[in-house]
Parts: sequence; structure tokens; C-alpha cells
Amino acid sequence: MSDNAPTFANFFALFELPITFEIETTKLSERLRQLQSQYHPDKLSGNESASLQQNSAVINHAYDILVNPDSRANYLLELSGQELNTDHSIADLDFLDDAMEMRMDLDDAESASDLATISKLKTNVDLRIDNQSQRFKQAYAEQDWPVAKDATQKLKFLVKLKKDMDIAVDNSQQQADDDDLYL
Repeated sequence: MSDNAPTFANFFALFELPITFEIETTKLSERLRQLQSQYHPDKLSGNESASLQQNSAVINHAYDILVNPDSRANYLLELSGQELNTDHSIADLDFLDDAMEMRMDLDDAESASDLATISKLKTNVDLRIDNQSQRFKQAYAEQDWPVAKDATQKLKFLVKLKKDMDIAVDNSQQQADDDDLYL
């Protein structure tokens, strides 16, 4: 089995993708299914099963890193020897003010179960994620590491905000479903 072991040194190589920010998520997902099938822990027993289980965990972790723009950007920085120092906060006060306003708008919309407002906020965040992704892509290509790091930090914040919005939508829909039980 070790002859067919995947290469884990580089997640892009593992998924047979070029080392670049823009990736084809359909190819990523297809390759994930291939790897999961090939290295599924239930295929063998004993020591080989434990090894397959470990491989499977790494494959899933690699997928999670590459599928999200913030973690993919961070991973590209790591591959380039440009570790992102999480001790440094975002210094862009306009971004922080805007982010705080979006966070408060989300809290208000979630409290009111206002799915329309949450949907508008998500569209706004998607545009900002696209903007920061383009900033990162250009800065990475030019090896402008300070800008690439700044864009990555902003991507991390925006992706987290979008995930919080998805949770707010789920919670609002769950609340609506629960309310329907009492009709």
C-alpha cells in the first residue's frame, strides 16, 4: 500500500492542481472523491487501516484548506515562506468600521429573523471576498507580501462573517420551522 501512498508534502500536488490562488473547485471536489475512495479506512484492516485512516484525515484537511479562499491564500503564503503573523491585527480602520457595521447589521437581522436583509448582507460580503481575493491574487503574483498578507487577513474575517451569516440563515429557518409546529 505504501507504493501508492499520496504525496502530502503539497496539497496542490495531492489534488493534482497548479500552485495558484484560482483553482477549479469542480476538479478539487472530483479529486477529493477519488482520493476518499482510494484511501478509505474501511478498505483494509489492521495496521494498513490505521494508515489509511490517517491518510484520509490528511486528505480531508487538505481539501478544507484548498476549498476556502482565506485558508488557500494563507497556505500559499506558507508555501512561499511568508507566514501570516496572527498577532498583528488589521490596521485598515475603514475596513474595521465597515466590518463592525456589517456585524451589527447581521446581529440585528438575525434577531429579527430577517432573511432578506441577511441575504443582502451575504451578497455584499461575497463581493468583498471577491475583491480581497483579487487583491491577494495580484499581490501574490507580484510577490508583494505585505499586501498579500493584508488581503489574507481580510479574507479570513470576511469568510468567517459569511459562515456566521450561513448559520444565521439556518437558525432563522429553523425558528420558522419550529414556529410552524405550533400552527
